[in-house]
Amino acid sequence: MRLRDLGFLLAFTTALLPWGSRSLADAGVPLDLAAWFPLVFIYGVVPLIDALCGDERRNWNTPAEANRLEQRLFYRMLPMLILPLWLTTLGWCTVQFVQLPLGPVGMLGWVISTGVIGGVLAINPAHELIHKTGRLEPLIGGILLSSVGYQGFKVEHVRGHHLHVATPEDSSSARLGESVYGFVPRALWLNVRNAWRLEAVRLRQRGHSPWSWRNEMVGWTLLWLVFVALFAALGGSRAMLFFIAQGVVAAATLEVINYVEHYGLSRREIAAGRYERVSHHHSWNAPQRYTNWLLFNLQRHSDHHETARRRYQVLRHHEDSPQLPAGYATMFVLALLPPLWRRVMDPRARAADRHMAV
Repeated sequence: MRLRDLGFLLAFTTALLPWGSRSLADAGVPLDLAAWFPLVFIYGVVPLIDALCGDERRNWNTPAEANRLEQRLFYRMLPMLILPLWLTTLGWCTVQFVQLPLGPVGMLGWVISTGVIGGVLAINPAHELIHKTGRLEPLIGGILLSSVGYQGFKVEHVRGHHLHVATPEDSSSARLGESVYGFVPRALWLNVRNAWRLEAVRLRQRGHSPWSWRNEMVGWTLLWLVFVALFAALGGSRAMLFFIAQGVVAAATLEVINYVEHYGLSRREIAAGRYERVSHHHSWNAPQRYTNWLLFNLQRHSDHHETARRRYQVLRHHEDSPQLPAGYATMFVLALLPPLWRRVMDPRARAADRHMAV
């Protein structure tokens, strides 16, 4: 097994960040400041490690080699093993939130930090799993998504976003010039609405009522309510509100990443309401080695949209895809600064669209 393969074990290290906060507090750092440590690490330290680790642009040499790699149990197990790790981390973070004497600044930091970690440890592995065939991987993906209250992603992402990406019909593709602050609330609302609509259409076409056990959204929402009740029973209203709030932050974190992944790119309309086929030219790519290890190669997003069921370990880097100037951690922060974001990204998006039009 090569170093580049073992690097995916780094995905599990994100769970150490809350313990880092507690350790800093125990060492004398004011508790309200220590609560923000995970955000400092993710958005301050990770870009530095990216710079030190460099880029990974190599692909597997032959289809046979890639096929062998895709069948290996090691890689299949890693995203699924995140589930117990994330639930343990979430439970521990909830206990700390309930028991620690946090002030308002510390409470806000703990909620946002846990939510961002949920975006990494819950939603990102779920994104890998819900694309797979069979029952086990999509089931674990659905549980992960329900643990942050964004269960509609399982339906809308696969059957909505991948169909409509880079078109005006897609609620997760940011338009050129659109601010992240306008995009995220719109995406959160429309993605939930679209998930319910897609399930209703599917069931009506099969002659079933949308309000039945056959509706995925009903089942996953019931699971989310079980989580809510469980956290309320174990830690009272404070724990329940923390659970709900961290889920909102995790979902918003995902949509900021969607903003980064698809900003300003579009597919040509070839007929009324019909668009050219999705290719690796319709999503932003990023080759930073360390962040791709942390995120199961999510930054090879261009190839993911071209071949959605391809497993993370064999996703390909395309030099002719639109290239982000930095990894997701850096681009996330840049997206929160719209004037600077537009100065950096608008020329690149226009150039990418001109290239695709040729």
